[in-house]
Amino acid sequence: MASASHAPTPLLKDELDIVIPTIRNLDFLEMWRPFFQPYHLIIVQDGDPSKTIRVPEGFDYELYNRNDINRMLGPKASCISFKDSACRCFGYMVSKKKYIYTIDDDCFVAKDPSGKDINALEQHIKNLLSPSTPFFFNTLYDPYRVGADFVRGYPFSLREGVPTAVSHGLWLNIPDYDAPTQLVKPLERNTRYVDAILTIPKGTLFPMCGMNLAFDRELIGPAMYFGLMGDGQPIGRYDDMWAGWCTKVITDHLGLGVKTGLPYIWHSKASNPFVNLKKEYNGIFWQEELIPFFQSVSLPKEATTVQKCYLELAKQVRAKLGKVDGYFNKLADSMVTWIEAWDELNPPKGGVPTANGPPPKK
Repeated sequence: MASASHAPTPLLKDELDIVIPTIRNLDFLEMWRPFFQPYHLIIVQDGDPSKTIRVPEGFDYELYNRNDINRMLGPKASCISFKDSACRCFGYMVSKKKYIYTIDDDCFVAKDPSGKDINALEQHIKNLLSPSTPFFFNTLYDPYRVGADFVRGYPFSLREGVPTAVSHGLWLNIPDYDAPTQLVKPLERNTRYVDAILTIPKGTLFPMCGMNLAFDRELIGPAMYFGLMGDGQPIGRYDDMWAGWCTKVITDHLGLGVKTGLPYIWHSKASNPFVNLKKEYNGIFWQEELIPFFQSVSLPKEATTVQKCYLELAKQVRAKLGKVDGYFNKLADSMVTWIEAWDELNPPKGGVPTANGPPPKK
């Protein structure tokens, strides 16, 4: 009898962490076992730290609760949200890997139109390892995919692309809608599988959803702060939006790319629209001021690292959004605290070379 062939080593097995925020037992991992088991998990437990979270056997993981966050960050723990999935960004901070994939615990393996299980993590990795094209739109979408290329008229000088910092995946079944849309379309489900990956053009913002998201931690990690949300805050469900707007402004400035499209996951559970409306209420009004702010943000040439960009952004948040509501002054303080905490746990290695110049010489 022929010996069984060895399974190929999973992509980036030792270079990627999977970050999961949760308040419950992680039984959903059983469905993901074929794809996630080779990787290291960072679980950020929200809510009551005395509760025991059960993780299925066979997974390599570390778990942090609020007590751990307070112990590790001390007074700076105030920048990490409580009773909100925004706490996931603590996992980004403590990771020592180059790449992060984050997923919610109500997301399951989706199937492609042929009925085959989708390995979402593998597709995210492929997205991150291939360049982006933010400066000129390719009408065949991602030109680096098998079966595609740059179309006629695409400048040859731009075909090398730029490094991809973020891969933003989508969802089948329950769409990521805000509360008003949930209320008027309670039965709507997303059944459309679109086989496409796009680079989001430079200068274009997008609503980033954090439940099926991957990024290059070395390129953009410090910008992936999910803000102050949840317990004690006047806003919720804008954690990933805030991170997405900040990240997009910074990737545009540094000449990096953001992709959206494949892969899909199966989003299994619709959250309560009335609870969501209470969380989103202020955000729905404030975003009409936030979007023009981010559209007009200008970062100085001297901002050649993500940290410098983020601290400059915090300054501008205080100066311009503090007038919208006092919350934004508090958020600006937390943005600074986040960078201080990030640098304490991740001492800078000299910065990442960017399109706006090399890291400063020591």
